[in-house]
Amino acid sequence: EVQLQASGGGLVESGGSLRLSCAASGFSFNDHAIGWFRQAPGKERETVSCRTRGGTTYYADSVKGRFTISKDNAKNTMYLQMNSLKPGDTAVYYCATPNVVAVTGCYGIDYWGKGTQVTVSS
Repeated sequence: EVQLQASGGGLVESGGSLRLSCAASGFSFNDHAIGWFRQAPGKERETVSCRTRGGTTYYADSVKGRFTISKDNAKNTMYLQMNSLKPGDTAVYYCATPNVVAVTGCYGIDYWGKGTQVTVSS
């Protein structure tokens, strides 16, 4: 059974940091690109960041310079380090495996994880 289990969300003050983790199982994690997406209340889901198998990354303009995506193949886990958090980063964050990582975003999701809530207070 394919599983992507996100964790690490929570409540943090503006300017604070969180690290999200996403543990993968049931498929060949090393063979997939990875990605983080988010959905705020009343808004559509958006791409936050993605990373190809080769290490090429995409970041939404709103998070560039603040968020870092990474993966540990040995642990079948992907991460999203989020620094200098803002109230506008409040959303449910989802991990996933996109087929395409492009300059415009990440597309063609094979697998979605369940979300983890991130709330940034002002």
